[in-house]
Amino acid sequence: MEWLHVYVLAVIQGLSEFLPVSSSAHLILPSQLLGWPDQGLAFDVGVHLGTLIAVVYYFRRDVQIMLVAFFKSLTGQKSVDGCTAWFILAATVPAIGAGLMFHSLIDIYGRSLLVIAATTMIFGALLWYADNKFQMQKKIENLTLRHSVYIGMAQAVSLIPGTSRSGITMTAALMLGYSREAAAKFSFFLSIPVILAAGSYKGIELATADFAVHWGMVLTGVIVSALVAIGCIHLFLIWLEKVGMLPFVIYRMFLGLVLFAIYFATTS
Repeated sequence: MEWLHVYVLAVIQGLSEFLPVSSSAHLILPSQLLGWPDQGLAFDVGVHLGTLIAVVYYFRRDVQIMLVAFFKSLTGQKSVDGCTAWFILAATVPAIGAGLMFHSLIDIYGRSLLVIAATTMIFGALLWYADNKFQMQKKIENLTLRHSVYIGMAQAVSLIPGTSRSGITMTAALMLGYSREAAAKFSFFLSIPVILAAGSYKGIELATADFAVHWGMVLTGVIVSALVAIGCIHLFLIWLEKVGMLPFVIYRMFLGLVLFAIYFATTS
């Protein structure tokens, strides 16, 4: 990797992890379209750590409250925040299970331009439908275990590149009647255990791998992705109620068309 690649990829990760546009797709695209070398396992772990730091820092008060309430619930003290913590864990199970079962298949068959183009457009259209056709009144305090599992099952689908973890979890929450803000916040909360689990899994791979790591680049990736992600979360929550999901849907449709054009141009 070159230093330009480090900054560009870290910015892409910081922006796309929490926007409904698919971070995995955008991290794949530079190597597919520009011929950049694969960023490598260590860098992937680093930028995911950066986005984990960002979401925990931004929602540090909520995270602290939920953690305290979670441990109190173990002693029988029930609360809304404690239930939310349990719901986050319940919604994480489908994604972890699907990841363990299908990650090899996804690595082999899911990282093509054709798959990314199709999922980008299909799930972008579904996001638009959910944002426009469903009543959005419920708050995150109205969350139930059943709805959490439904959203978690949708999150499992995001293992397919181009789907967008944040996009499909927000889509599911909107379809269940939650407000845009509630859908976004629950999606952000869900990212914490998922990124932690994925980062831990990749970290184990990294610890057992036998190759040199440029730790300066990795650390830079952590810092840049964290700073960008913090700003992204803040601005997204401000813009969400004003403009809705339409700008992201338009972007996904445009990106999908471009990817289809590139795919058919390079395979014909």
